[in-house]
Amino acid sequence: MNKTLHAILKILDRSNVIMGSRELSRQLKMHGIDLTERTVRYYLKMLDKKGFTKVFGKEGRRITAKGREELGNSLVSDKIGFVISRIETLSYLTTLDMDTMKGEVILNISYFPKKHLKEAMRLLKPIFLSPYVMSDRLILAHGGERIGDVAVPEGMVGLGTVCSVTINGIFLKAGIPVASRFGGVLEIADGTPSRFLSLISYEGSSLDPLEVFIKSRMTAASDAVKKRSGRVLASFREIPVVCLEEARQVAKDMTNKGMRGILLMGQPNKPFLEVPVGIDKVGIAVVGGLNPIAVLEECGIQTESKAMSTLIEYSSLIPSGDFFSA
Repeated sequence: MNKTLHAILKILDRSNVIMGSRELSRQLKMHGIDLTERTVRYYLKMLDKKGFTKVFGKEGRRITAKGREELGNSLVSDKIGFVISRIETLSYLTTLDMDTMKGEVILNISYFPKKHLKEAMRLLKPIFLSPYVMSDRLILAHGGERIGDVAVPEGMVGLGTVCSVTINGIFLKAGIPVASRFGGVLEIADGTPSRFLSLISYEGSSLDPLEVFIKSRMTAASDAVKKRSGRVLASFREIPVVCLEEARQVAKDMTNKGMRGILLMGQPNKPFLEVPVGIDKVGIAVVGGLNPIAVLEECGIQTESKAMSTLIEYSSLIPSGDFFSA
C-alpha cells in the first residue's frame, strides 16, 4: 500500500457508495493528490487485484470488507500527520463569504441508530442553544440519503454539524494565518473556560483527537450546558500577535451571523488556559464541532463519527431554531 492507494480506499470508505474514477480524481485533490482519471483507473485495477475493491461495471468501485481491514492496518507511519494535513487542505477549500453567508463549509458527519432519533432530538436541542457548537445550523438525513458526498448507511440517521476547521478557512480568507496545535478536553467552570485537561497534537496523531476523547468518555458536555460546569471538546490554535485585533473583529462578525466557534482568545505571548504559546503568538480556544455527538454518547446513544467528512453549501443547512421547532 502506498499513499495514493491508501487515499483512494479512504475516500471509498467514507463515501460508502459506488464511485467512478472522475469523482475519485476530484476528491483526491482534497488529499493533495492530483491524478488524471486514467491514472486513477490504473490504481483501481491494482486495488481490484488485491481484493480491496469490487467492480460495478461502468459505475465504478466500492470498498470491500478486506479493503476496510487493510485500510485500518496499513501505513500507520504515513497516517501520522494526516489529520493536520487534511486540516490545512480543507481550510483552503472553505469558501464561506461572511457578508452573504453563502459558500462551502466543512462538515462533520455522525451516525446513530434510527430507533434513537426521537431521544437524540431531545438531547441535541439544549447543546445547539449553548455556546458549545460551531454553528446554529445542521443537517439530518436518513439511511440511503446523502449528506454532501457521503451516503448514510441503512438503518442509521446521519447528522451533519459544522466542523471547527471552518474557522481556519474564514480567518485565512481574512488574511489571518491559523496554526492548529491541539485537540483537547476543556474544563468549563461557572460558564467560563477554565483550563485544558487533556490535549493531543494534530501533527503527531493518525486519528482525529476529538473522536478519541468522545469514545474514551472524557467529556461532560451535558453538564456544561445544564449546570454551567463540565468538560467540552475544544481545540487550541494560535495566531500571530499582529493579527489579534482583526481576529477579534472577525470573531464578533461570526457571532452575529450565528457562528459561535470561538470560545476565548488569550493575551500576546502569555500561556493560555494553562497551555504555553509560541513567540509573538496568541492562543485561541475553538469549540469542537463534535460536541453534539459527545452529548449523545454521554447519554448512552452509540455513534460513529467522521470528522472533516465533506464540504457543503452553508446556506443548505437548517437553522437549529427551525429544525427543533418542526
